[in-house]
Amino acid sequence: MKRTLATTAAIATLASCTAGPDYRAPSAMRPLSAPPHLIEAKGPAFAVEEPPNAWWRLYAAPELDALVDKALRYNADLRTALATLEAAEAALRGTELARTVQTGLASSATYGQGSGDARGAPNALRPAPLYAWSAAVSYDVDLAGRIRRGIQASVADIGVAQAALDLARVNVAAAVTGSYATVCAAGDQIAVTNRSIALAENIVSVAQRRFKGGIAGVNDVVRARALLAQTEAGLPSLIARQRAALYLLATLVGDPPEQVPAGVASCATPLVLRRPIPVGDGASLLKRRPDVREAERRLAGSVARIGLATSQLYPSITLGGQLGIAANKGSDLLSNRAFNWGAGPLIHWSFPNISAARSDIARAGAVARGQLASFDGTVLVALRETETALSNLARQLDAEQSLQRARSQAAEAAQNTERLYRGGVGQFIDTLDAERTLIASDAALADARARVADMQVTLFLALGGGWQDAPAPAETPLDDIAIERRKPRRAN
Repeated sequence: MKRTLATTAAIATLASCTAGPDYRAPSAMRPLSAPPHLIEAKGPAFAVEEPPNAWWRLYAAPELDALVDKALRYNADLRTALATLEAAEAALRGTELARTVQTGLASSATYGQGSGDARGAPNALRPAPLYAWSAAVSYDVDLAGRIRRGIQASVADIGVAQAALDLARVNVAAAVTGSYATVCAAGDQIAVTNRSIALAENIVSVAQRRFKGGIAGVNDVVRARALLAQTEAGLPSLIARQRAALYLLATLVGDPPEQVPAGVASCATPLVLRRPIPVGDGASLLKRRPDVREAERRLAGSVARIGLATSQLYPSITLGGQLGIAANKGSDLLSNRAFNWGAGPLIHWSFPNISAARSDIARAGAVARGQLASFDGTVLVALRETETALSNLARQLDAEQSLQRARSQAAEAAQNTERLYRGGVGQFIDTLDAERTLIASDAALADARARVADMQVTLFLALGGGWQDAPAPAETPLDDIAIERRKPRRAN
């Protein structure tokens, strides 16, 4: 009895051990020499407060809000990421079941000849039927913590899948907002181009009247028509860009192209925030970015798998029992001579052949080191992307202001030269150049506004928000492709 208790205590003590290293989450500041500061977040274009979770609502555009909300529910990429998360959660449940008591039932009815030598019979056995039934129960002692490390790895896999889903949410929200901004910017550019076409048409009309009156030559009319044709040539590409953005919007929200809301296509006001953009600080940025969290969870899983590999160095012990019945006649199934049972531990140990285990440990360690380097790189990339987005937006705002001043000067010059030309004092070539400069200035300013809108969305994407309060993606049922077979009904 004492020996049994001592053996049980020893097994319990060993079972409390866990092979391999324990994981400690690294600080996001690990690859940095000091806490990160957003050095480009200075100036009137940015604010120090934290960006809101649903940052697209800052634009105060109800149609955009509805599109983003719908995309966060029905986007195909989000539904794929949700299915991946559900698969990881199911895998964890399967791993956790390994630490519970396992049971099994088996039965068979065969006909054949058994081995006489195996049964101790002096002669060959006659062929006969054999009816068998058995029940087994087992419990893995988890001596080296193999199951515990497997659960840790599965929990980390769930974290990876959850972070990937959140990252997909960030990308989808930014893609919808960016596509909507492209539609509005294209609408603005189309309106500007149409005004420029009207301006060029007016120049043609003036040149034709002066030519008919004998005041100007035919070259003035030809040059005016050339300016009109050049201006009209820019319109088709803008319409194509707008249509492409509309079709992308439909895909993002999970609709076919023809179901794009009609109100979206009529947007002609650039989606630009004319207020300081809240960007927060570097530390909150790293906590907010799902890709940093995803990299950390991958690192956690790789460290847990070092323990899984290390557990191969130790024996595995399974406590189990088996109860069965085997008889050559159905009438003997309940007789005492048909019963068999057994109980005891099963020990498996790949010793002294541990070279394969050592190789697996080395491989797992190398993977973990790679994941740590990837984590460091993800942190640095997050900071670089944000700093670049801040810098690009600040410079583009400066360029927009310069283009606004240039456009004002071009408009004034165009008015002066046209007035002189109509009065018969100025030269047509001066008027033509002035109008051409004004048209180019209008187009450049509209393009600058489109770039500002695009760069603002890129900045919000780099800041990593948009996943916190997102609704759950819609489930993807298999009813249409996985049809359960039904048993045929019996005729009455």
